[in-house]
Amino acid sequence: MGAHHHHHHQSGKNLKIAFFLNLGFTLLEIVGGLYVNSIAIISDAVHDLGDSLALGSAWYLDKKSEQRSDAKFSFGYSRFSLLGALINSLVLIGGSVYVISEAVGRLLNPEQSDAEGMFYFAILGILVNGYAAWKMSGGKTLNEKVVSWHLLEDVLGWVAVMIVAIVLYFKDIPYLDPALSLFITAYILWGVVGRLKETLYVFLQGVPKEIDLVKIEKELLSIDHVQSLHHTHIWSLEGEHHVFSTHLKLERIDSFDIIVGVKNEAKALLKKYHFKHFTIETELDTENCTLVSEDS
Repeated sequence: MGAHHHHHHQSGKNLKIAFFLNLGFTLLEIVGGLYVNSIAIISDAVHDLGDSLALGSAWYLDKKSEQRSDAKFSFGYSRFSLLGALINSLVLIGGSVYVISEAVGRLLNPEQSDAEGMFYFAILGILVNGYAAWKMSGGKTLNEKVVSWHLLEDVLGWVAVMIVAIVLYFKDIPYLDPALSLFITAYILWGVVGRLKETLYVFLQGVPKEIDLVKIEKELLSIDHVQSLHHTHIWSLEGEHHVFSTHLKLERIDSFDIIVGVKNEAKALLKKYHFKHFTIETELDTENCTLVSEDS
């Protein structure tokens, strides 16, 4: 317990450091991008703003996740992370649309960028994001691992900006900066749209893709004394922890011990799927379930 608490404290500390580093650099990036007249740096600033939101929500949710279920949220607070993911995705999409419109304008009417200023910003970007990624690289939680990959992407983006700055320093190609901006933004949108689809799927309580509902139903039906099942549901709290519920209609029941045996066998079967929570309702074949009509 002590080791777990120590890791959780360290996890929160790393997320806090990465958040303030990223947010401070994002603000500097916006000002610097306008100063050196680089739409590529501004597009990366939009990406970093999304990362700052992700880090902020990850830091907040890391602390919030320690809070147990209560009268308001009976499953606990882990589902709040979905809201954070949705907000982050929408902010990034909105920012990306703005950057695309600016980059297209620059392609139609090219403007000079300060190549030397871009180069120094790129060096700073590699150092800041590289340090933050290094701080998160040893993380054990899903939040830390995801954040670490985001920061590593930022480092690679700044390497691209640095290469373009070097080319612009020696050769006047005004189209290069907005072209890089469009490339970075397209890459961001590709990842964001995919993440948004996954988030909405979990929001709409879709069956987790790694779980085969039909297979589980067949396994439950193979248990002796199970005649049929209905009102079977599988959904995810936040994409990592899943929930299961079902009604089993039983046959040939002549003692309470048989019902207990069926439930124990069903529980043993479900445990291998590592559900966070599961509920099994048993009904005799002489009973009529009032929920059957609602499950069609």
